[in-house]
Amino acid sequence: MVDAFRMHIMQTKELGTCPVRQIGGCSFLYMRISNVYIVIVVSSNANVACAFKFVVEAVALFKSYFGGAFDEDAIRNNFVLIYELLDEIMDFGYPQNLSPEILKLYITQEGVRSPFSSKASDKPVPNATLQVTGAVGWRREGLMYKKNEVFLDIVESVNLLMSSKGSVLRCDVTGKILMKCFLSGMPDLKLGLNDKIGLEKEAQLKSRPTKSGKTIELDDVTFHQCVNLTRFNSEKTVSFVPPDGEFELMKYRITEGVNLPFRVLPTIKELGRTRMEINVKVKSVFGAKMFALGVVVKVPVPKQTAKTSFQTTSGKAKYNASIDSLVWKIRKFPGQTEATMSAEVELISTMGEKKSWNRPPIQMEFQVPMFTASGLRVRFLKVCATSVDMKLCNISDENPHAIHFPGVGEEWLQHC
Repeated sequence: MVDAFRMHIMQTKELGTCPVRQIGGCSFLYMRISNVYIVIVVSSNANVACAFKFVVEAVALFKSYFGGAFDEDAIRNNFVLIYELLDEIMDFGYPQNLSPEILKLYITQEGVRSPFSSKASDKPVPNATLQVTGAVGWRREGLMYKKNEVFLDIVESVNLLMSSKGSVLRCDVTGKILMKCFLSGMPDLKLGLNDKIGLEKEAQLKSRPTKSGKTIELDDVTFHQCVNLTRFNSEKTVSFVPPDGEFELMKYRITEGVNLPFRVLPTIKELGRTRMEINVKVKSVFGAKMFALGVVVKVPVPKQTAKTSFQTTSGKAKYNASIDSLVWKIRKFPGQTEATMSAEVELISTMGEKKSWNRPPIQMEFQVPMFTASGLRVRFLKVCATSVDMKLCNISDENPHAIHFPGVGEEWLQHC
């Protein structure tokens, strides 16, 4: 079957057109990463999405063992290790545990160019069976930090299509909440957002009226495996035991009540068949203390453009013939300000029949730190409880109930 797939790929040169190929009575699901093809062969009606997710997670696992590289040389140098990992991550065609943190607890063989080669490999593995079969498989026990820290970021991407009259044709926001946790023990975190369902459920449980303020209605929500879904379904509370380090807590999508950070006001005049005047005004409607970075405005022009000249109040503009657009770049755009670009475009006169220019939409790219287009904000982040290895010590007449928490500061205990 491998030879049949290899010959089929070599004969059909349109690589990457379709990730699923039918050869004979089998389906080949494949991905190409650098110079390596990863192929899954199925003879039945298998779950294609699950298969590709398995491939992505397996590649991430291999990279963690190989020091971040996944190519032909890495596979040749780590052939035995790959066989050992494959034996653990799949049984009888069903994906198993693919977490690098858990697999490294009992598969301690070091891969070539592994960043873990400097660490001692003769340390005892604590509760390896519990880590594999337990409910908290994404976090190992015995973590201790001198300084407990939690970092949280909300990253959103806005997809907006507006008509020439200023009406919004399509608008949606896709966002994700990124966290970086360095906490000791097994902390239980609780996250509160200003989403509509969560606030109503909280007011219902506490028998209090809902506080006035903007509420967000989340359309689609996807959580990390650490989130307690049972508690979320009953109480609409995001409760979780976080993995150690950086991870993506949740994804969401919003289609209503989107705050537009910019307004674009274009004016295009066609002066005969060989000249055009383009005026574009961009206004920032977010707070004056904030600013946008990497603002790029792409204004389409006809293909027969020959010469352009620009005047801008901020940034630089040029004509890009490969995308048939005027590209206006502004490095830093403060809030509550406006910038204008005026351009004169000379066109080549054609002898053929003149076709009407359809005027494609203006595209805009930007980043605005400390601004959420959806209005989503974090109301609170609580560390509800933490399980720390406790030892009774220093028992004396003066302090008969002294309890020692290894590696945990007094301020952190008071906070918990």
